[in-house]
Amino acid sequence: MAQLAIHSNSISIYQPVWIDSRLRLDQLLKDLTEEPLIAVDTESDSLYSYFEKVCLIQFSTPRADYLVDPLSMDVTKLAPLFANPASQKVFHAAEYDLLSLKRDYGFTFTNLFDTMLAARILGWSRYGLGPILEEYFEVKLDKRFQRHNWGQRPLSQQALDYARLDTHYLLPLREIQLNALRKQNRLQEALEAFERQTHVQPSAKVFDPNDFWRIKGSKDLEPQQQAILRELFITRDKIARKIDRPPFKVMNDSVLVQLAKEQPQSEKTLHEIKGLGIKLLQHDAQHILRAIYEGRTAPPPQYPSNHHRPDDETIARYEALRHWRNTLAAERGVEPDVIISNNALMDIARRNPKTLSILTKMGVLGNWQFETYGQTLLNVLKRAAVQVN
Repeated sequence: MAQLAIHSNSISIYQPVWIDSRLRLDQLLKDLTEEPLIAVDTESDSLYSYFEKVCLIQFSTPRADYLVDPLSMDVTKLAPLFANPASQKVFHAAEYDLLSLKRDYGFTFTNLFDTMLAARILGWSRYGLGPILEEYFEVKLDKRFQRHNWGQRPLSQQALDYARLDTHYLLPLREIQLNALRKQNRLQEALEAFERQTHVQPSAKVFDPNDFWRIKGSKDLEPQQQAILRELFITRDKIARKIDRPPFKVMNDSVLVQLAKEQPQSEKTLHEIKGLGIKLLQHDAQHILRAIYEGRTAPPPQYPSNHHRPDDETIARYEALRHWRNTLAAERGVEPDVIISNNALMDIARRNPKTLSILTKMGVLGNWQFETYGQTLLNVLKRAAVQVN
């Protein structure tokens, strides 16, 4: 079994096409415009930058693989390609790619096929791309590149080989899944799930100082230590923004907790804390000490209360819906959210529709879901109401 598919007979015939200029991008668009099927993937630098960005866009057709470098040119010309309903864009785990491309370039998407969603709808127990490529194509991905810095240039040949793999086999995989979906009479369900994916929207990255409560060990600290932890959490984010690094690479959470406990008050004692990098101490030691001081003098933070907790009747309806959904999922051999998501169930439980007309107007179900599960959902709500009363 090949560690990198560049060594496998199926793709050693040709090298991927590197696209890093407007001229080459124009040629790519000509090549892809008439293609009915295009495999797509992206690579980003979220593990290496505070302000995450798309660093590579991969395309594959039955004849060629393309690697597009968005760091070297404006790639907004790709917009018509993604919006074209005449060509189907084949992704694996599309949501992250769609969110990234929408965030960075404002692209819109139509006619999608998601091989991970298809695998989940089919009840495949292993639906990650790596296991699928191993099982169906005898190709093994090099896991080292899952945490690669795709923002660095130049990219090594091994990195390019890995990136190419993410799209090269998606079109034949689609054919396998398409046949299986038809055989299991799940194609309409899948197409609806794919279409739903095209509507995902990126949200602005907003820093919330109270997210420090999510740090492991934060609730075990003394109140004043919690105040210090909050100030350190804020300071870490400011430093991360300044140097464009992920916060966890500035100081990891365990270091923040240790600082909140030990409360060093000088650069000398600060240097004794393990996990603080030399460069960080050189440039930001005073900022860290200042955060500790301000935390020592700040009022202890209050743990945020959950004002949005549903009432008992809503919870009872939600649990009834969830029990029905989970039972059906177990019978089908799929994960529960393949049937209906928890968010959709909670929305239905909160609004408690009494008729199919009201349920369909809520917009939480697709047409296939509504036709298949609509009346059953209302029946579950009615039974839950009887049990509560």
